Amino acid sequence: MMLAIQEKTGFIPNVFLGLAHRPDELRAFMTYHDALMERDSGLTKAEREMIVVATSGANSCMYCVVAHGAILRIRAKDPFIADQLAIDPSKANLDARQQAMIAFAVKLARTPEDLEQADHEALRDHGFSDDDIWDIGAITGLFAMSNRLAHLASMQPNNEFFTMGRS
Repeated sequence: MMLAIQEKTGFIPNVFLGLAHRPDELRAFMTYHDALMERDSGLTKAEREMIVVATSGANSCMYCVVAHGAILRIRAKDPFIADQLAIDPSKANLDARQQAMIAFAVKLARTPEDLEQADHEALRDHGFSDDDIWDIGAITGLFAMSNRLAHLASMQPNNEFFTMGRS
């Protein structure tokens, strides 16, 4: 798995090296990651990365902000969006639908106990299906775990991530 990633990107992301000391957990993490982030969905791949960057910013996870910020910049073809989402999602250059999605995800990341049915309805009002809402929540949840593991292991982003998608 890691060799395939290295062949595709030219390097092995530090998260894989950090989680590799428990191979079964790394495989389970990657299976769930791919199920959420790579399959067909009502959310674009760029929108899924927006959720990761915004919630990782809320969780002060430098590794995930930098690594997924690079992926977001490439998928959105926007060199600014990741920085905007990581620092202040409410001021990011998003359409109303994406703004609702990010507000929901950040609320779930920061104050999950405050989530109400009205929050779900606000997403439905922007055209999100129940499956889309589940995806928003599942991505937020998976990366809450990832953020905490990155903090636990003091993971540092690969240098390559800092410049990807900026020009």
